[in-house]
Amino acid sequence: MSGQSLLAPGEITPIRSVPGNIRRPEYVGKPAPAPYAGPEIQDADTVERMRIAGRIAAQAMAEAAKHIAPGVTTDELDRVAHEFMCDHGAYPSTLGYRGFPKSLCSSLNEVICHGIPDSTVLRDGDIVNLDVTAYINGVHGDNNATYLCGDVDEESRLLVERTEESLSRAIKAVRPGRQINVIGRVIESYAKRFGYGVVRDFTGHGINSSFHSGLIIPHYDSPHATTVMQPGMTFTIEPMLTLGTHQYDMWDDGWTVVTKDRKRTAQFEHTLVVTETGAEILTLP
Repeated sequence: MSGQSLLAPGEITPIRSVPGNIRRPEYVGKPAPAPYAGPEIQDADTVERMRIAGRIAAQAMAEAAKHIAPGVTTDELDRVAHEFMCDHGAYPSTLGYRGFPKSLCSSLNEVICHGIPDSTVLRDGDIVNLDVTAYINGVHGDNNATYLCGDVDEESRLLVERTEESLSRAIKAVRPGRQINVIGRVIESYAKRFGYGVVRDFTGHGINSSFHSGLIIPHYDSPHATTVMQPGMTFTIEPMLTLGTHQYDMWDDGWTVVTKDRKRTAQFEHTLVVTETGAEILTLP
């Protein structure tokens, strides 16, 4: 594995402004979102609006990823995604969500998820996860991917490649009539082939007009995830695989989650809708 030094918090720049004509999610300016009381199964109009949100989120993430290179700060990646979403009439869903101060999450190397963009400078050999969610027309679209920065060691490169493959396999397992735990079963069985840890405490989630609806999508074979998938259900799958333990520590910022053994971790995510025959990915650029 890469011999890079461990990460440390950088300086966070002031909160970026969003044009006043862009609709905000209800939670902006509040300590927490209102509990979601709506259905997990969405009508055709909601799904179509989610396709638009998902496409903008995917495009914003791709635009930010073009700037991944040694010497670039994670704050610069945040700026690119923020401006792209605002230019397309979307609100960056993470901005102001439970007080999160930025428009995407940037999670490098040993950071499992929820890293805050700051003055941290990308180094040759880093792996960089970007998590971007867009809110437009009253709904959210959420996606993330892990990218290679410069010359990445083989162990890390394979972790990234296999984490993406685990997401692909999980999506193919989605079928109406199946219990949600089939998703985690597929991911966990694939990860075990390589001795990877599967993060248990951070999961996929229901998504629609609510950023996190309350529906939980575990990435391991949970006996409790017995909800049956039905056409029109919308949720994310976002496996987080590690080179070591699935256990974690959290930085003092209350957001940044790192592996307890500080070994590297990768993540990929799409927003999906269950169809009559499988799943449609809503976060395609």
